[in-house]
Amino acid sequence: MLLTLNASCLRPLLAPPRKKPEIDLLDLPILTRETLGLAGVNLTTDLLAGADRTRLARFRERADKAGCACLLLIEPEAQPFGSPEITDLENATARMLRVVEAAQILGCSAASVRVQAKDDDEVLSDVASHLRPVVERAEKLDLNLLVAPMPGLTERPERVTELIKRVGGFRIGTFPDFETASKQKDPSAYLHRLTPYATVVSASTVAFAGEKPKAKGKTKAAKDALPEDEGVLPHDAYDLRAMLEALDSVGYGGPLALDYRGDGEVTIGVIRSRDALQAALDAIAAGA
Repeated sequence: MLLTLNASCLRPLLAPPRKKPEIDLLDLPILTRETLGLAGVNLTTDLLAGADRTRLARFRERADKAGCACLLLIEPEAQPFGSPEITDLENATARMLRVVEAAQILGCSAASVRVQAKDDDEVLSDVASHLRPVVERAEKLDLNLLVAPMPGLTERPERVTELIKRVGGFRIGTFPDFETASKQKDPSAYLHRLTPYATVVSASTVAFAGEKPKAKGKTKAAKDALPEDEGVLPHDAYDLRAMLEALDSVGYGGPLALDYRGDGEVTIGVIRSRDALQAALDAIAAGA
């Protein structure tokens, strides 16, 4: 499995409110590769606010040059594909069509969507028909559309897989998330159901045992945030190895989008997450 970065966890550095960013978005690929030691980038659309086609193409060029491709474009705002209002559906469709177009310019292999809809059989059928034009456009652009589960229609894994089957085709899948899985009665079973349809998995992390919290956010430079050699800290919130074993058991070998959601210095959190995930992957590979 390839360790990559979900850029949203570096938002305090990339897009701080009412302050100049410490890191230019165009410098993110080389920072991800050389400072964070990760092999790819996953962007959220809010980090691209105001970006035109030229800037998206420049990001792709920088990513290619750094050997750190942009793999996934994530739409974090839930889209009302389950709404009975025509205007809501038109806006949601138009939004996701723009997202998949941007994903193609960035060189991504997928875009993700969160579906706002109530858990209802009739609504499920309607959502499938509303998503189909977006999936068809994604297919023409050689992209996958990934459904990121959220409360409502896509909260239960069996509903997500049913939605995927209703939409049909080979270009719709899932974007499972570790923190979401950890809140289920059986996290491993949850991942077993969703991961076979995934082309990217969100390896979210929250808190590490023994870490010393610092002020949230900001560093003068990402390289200055590197912690001293402290060894691999155990992840306190949930068992990362159990999550990875669930993926491994269904044959998943794709990208893991590392997403640190804890307190303290974000860059240190990313590095601790990388080390913990890599240690767990190494142990699984060694059968230890």
